[in-house]
Amino acid sequence: MHSIKLFLPVIFSIGIIVASCTSKDPGKRILRAAVDADELPSLKDKKVLMVYGGWPGHKPKEFTEKISELLKKEGAIVTVSDSVDVYADKSIMSSVDLIIQSITMDKINKEQIEGLVKAVKGGVGFAGTHGGFCDAFRENTTYQYMTGGQFVAHPGGQIKYTVNILDKNDLITRGFDDFDTKTEQYYMHVDPNVKVLATTTFDGKHDDWIEGAIMPVIWKKYFAKGRIFYLALGHNPEEFDQPEVQKLLMNGLKWASGSKYLPKEDWLNPVYQD
Repeated sequence: MHSIKLFLPVIFSIGIIVASCTSKDPGKRILRAAVDADELPSLKDKKVLMVYGGWPGHKPKEFTEKISELLKKEGAIVTVSDSVDVYADKSIMSSVDLIIQSITMDKINKEQIEGLVKAVKGGVGFAGTHGGFCDAFRENTTYQYMTGGQFVAHPGGQIKYTVNILDKNDLITRGFDDFDTKTEQYYMHVDPNVKVLATTTFDGKHDDWIEGAIMPVIWKKYFAKGRIFYLALGHNPEEFDQPEVQKLLMNGLKWASGSKYLPKEDWLNPVYQD
């Protein structure tokens, strides 16, 4: 049996100021106006399912608790499950607007993956971070087809590196500048048809043959009608206390929550097109 907890929304109105890091020192904060996210879908009254489990090293429960509080402040109605059994629950899966997952590795059976895929194809948004999203269910290629990528390495472990904002016009990343952070720098196998919003460049210090390799850090895509959002940061839940990281995640979750209510965006641009 999966255990589920329901949190009622907390509704508030407040002017938000975010702090950005200087490129030289991520600990030095400079206050500036927040990204105007008015054109992103609102999370108010959206039904959000958060599912956590798997390898405990990524602290999935702590991540879920931290992000659920942010969601509640936006007025979302949050349901939490500690088991992928919930993916096979048709009544729950048909009622939610957004699923946020934090499950590293672990297993998923046929009934569970079919329930998840059906929901996302039907318009439920699906989002997550780091290994909790793109290192889940390693043996399930259907899952990888849906998310758009799979973790394969993090040379050097937790290191300081720069996140480069690639698309400054997209609503998720609009108003952001490049910033430094410290976490695992994920090397990934990525669907070339995702829309990449931010990247990082490997310096070759740990594996010299990948010096200069550019890797996506943030992307979005569609899976049938469902919006998919991924952020590669977040080895530790504390990383979401960094203002840029937290705001990018929340912007991405807002975007992903709009699958059922907004028309499909048209930006597919194959990398290998002549």
